[in-house]
Amino acid sequence: MPKLKTKSGVKKRFKMTASGKVKAGVAGKRHRLISHNSKYIRTNRGTKVLADCDAKTVKQWAPYGIK
Repeated sequence: MPKLKTKSGVKKRFKMTASGKVKAGVAGKRHRLISHNSKYIRTNRGTKVLADCDAKTVKQWAPYGIK
């Protein structure tokens, strides 16, 4: 069988935790932040762990894992 390809966008956007969960940057932080309140901006700082249903899809796109 040939090797499976990893989607190139997944390599750039996601990381794996030591326990196998998927980390991702929070959406909505690039522009038009003046329309959001300070609490929204503050709580969406950094990265978040994806929900299990979304993580399952990301893991399919990266069959050999993400560094």
